[in-house]
This record gives sequence, C-alpha cells and structure tokens, in this order.
Amino acid sequence: MNESPVEGPVRLSVIIPVYGARECLVMLHQRLVLALEPLVSSFEILMVNDASPDGSWEVIEELAARDPRVRGLDLSRNFGQHHAIAAGLDYARGEWAVVMDCDLQHPPEEIEKLYRKAMEGHDIVLGRRSRRKDGFLKRAGSRFFMGLLGYLTGVRLDSTLSNFSIVSRPVIRELRTLREQNRSYPILLGWLGFGLALVDYEHAPRFTGRTSYTFPRLVRFAVESIISRSNKPLWLSIRFGFFLALGAFLYGGWLIFRNLRWGIPVPGWTSVIVLICFVGGLLFINLGILGLYMGKIFEQSKGRPLYVLRRTVNLSPRG
Repeated sequence: MNESPVEGPVRLSVIIPVYGARECLVMLHQRLVLALEPLVSSFEILMVNDASPDGSWEVIEELAARDPRVRGLDLSRNFGQHHAIAAGLDYARGEWAVVMDCDLQHPPEEIEKLYRKAMEGHDIVLGRRSRRKDGFLKRAGSRFFMGLLGYLTGVRLDSTLSNFSIVSRPVIRELRTLREQNRSYPILLGWLGFGLALVDYEHAPRFTGRTSYTFPRLVRFAVESIISRSNKPLWLSIRFGFFLALGAFLYGGWLIFRNLRWGIPVPGWTSVIVLICFVGGLLFINLGILGLYMGKIFEQSKGRPLYVLRRTVNLSPRG
C-alpha cells in the first residue's frame, strides 16, 4: 500500500459522512484503498464525523495515523448528513469528488462505474440502485416522498437515486456557493443544471447497525425539503380556500332559496358547529404553513455557518 502523503494535485476525493459506523470504518477503508489504487493516480478519503456517539472519531484518527490519505473532520455536534457532505466538499481537493455512505450500502467497488461514466464527459454521475436492500415501508415512503416533492417543486425525482455520486471540480465550486441551511444533496445537484448521467449499481445491505433516519425524522426532512424548495403549498392553500368559500357561498344561497321557496327552516346548530370547526382547522393549517416559511426565512437570515469543526486530522487547506 502506498502510504505517502498526497501533497500535489489530487485526482479523486471520496467524501463520507460518518454516523454510527465504528464497526465498519476499517473495512470501508480497506475496500476503498483496494478499489481506488488501480483506478486513479492519487486520491484522498475525507471522513466527516457527524458527532457519532459510538466512538467513530477515534477509529478515524487511527486510520489517518496509518494512512495519510485519510483526512478527518469532526463536527462539534450532529448537524445532519447533508451538512456533513457540505463540509467534505468544502475541504475536498480532488479534480473529482465521490460522495457515499459509511455503512457499505454503497459498495466501494462500484466507484469505478461512476468514474468511467464521468470520463465520458459528464459533470455529474448519480448511482441508481438496481435493487434496493431496504424494508418495504422505507421503499414505499421514499417513492411517495419523491413523487410528492416532484409534484410540488416541478422537478422530476427518482426514488432509486441516493447520495452515491461523482461530481467534477466545476460542480464542487458551485455547490460551495449554495449555503442554504436546509439541504438535500441530490436535489441541489439537480438544481445546478450540469450534464447528468445515471449508472446502475448493486445496493448492498447495511454492514452493521440500524439507520438513523427514523420515521419521524424522515417526515420532518420531507416537510423541510418541500417548504425550502417550493411555494406551491401556499398556492394550493389559496386555491382550496377559494373553493371552500365558493362552496359556502353557494350552499348559503341554496338554504335561503329553500327557505323562501318551500318554507323549510335552516338546519340546526350541528352543521354550523361542524363547519366552524372545519374552517378553523383549515385556518390553523394555513397559519402553520405560513409559519414554516417564515421560520425558514428567519433561520437563513441569521447567516450561521452550515457546520462547526471541533477538530481535524491530516486536513489540508480548502481546495
């Protein structure tokens, strides 16, 4: 194994957000080295510890001590996977950058497919899972979320896509300029508009542990992604309110006509109370939607950094 430090130009940077992955980091490093040494002339492995509670940082330090090509960033707290990716991109020096998960569901051996496809002239190559090794509920939830997000944002999205990708240096530079607090790496790539290609890869089962994306966390991520990228919920709310008001106006006219024409009295208070509760609930929902948008504006206006570094190892200045 060539363990000399990479001081000159780096051909490929591999960015890995790390959370709850202590048991698989050594295996991940071994497989990455075996996959990358025959592929490129030089590479670096950027492991971004997202405040993992299982001692992953100690393993990263050990790997970095043995192999200077391993560079570690330790975030001060858990900022989230996509913020950790942003940290890795900020410090990546490679002409190309691969983003992958730490749990070996993105096999290191599949990086070659991404790289070969990129060499055909594509600035972005996304990995597409040929057969996803997740549970039925997670797959169904992912399809529903992607379909809903695509409808609300007008951007066609594919639930088989993930963070597993390779991007060129121009794409890295543009990604660094996007400092919005609410982030989704694949969606940001699609927004940039660079030439994009897809490559099928074999999605592997998790090496160990369980995913940190619980159902409540996935729901929150979905809501934040929709709110931060589309104002269509506001338009849908306006339309629904208009049709509700029109329906109430027509129903009121019908009641007046029925009373004048046939002398049938207006129904009792039950229907009135139901309508009041219904409309009141809609008002609270609309206020909540407005509050979410205002909250996002408030968070972004603070101008806080996307992440805070506690410590680093083998870290070079930003490339």
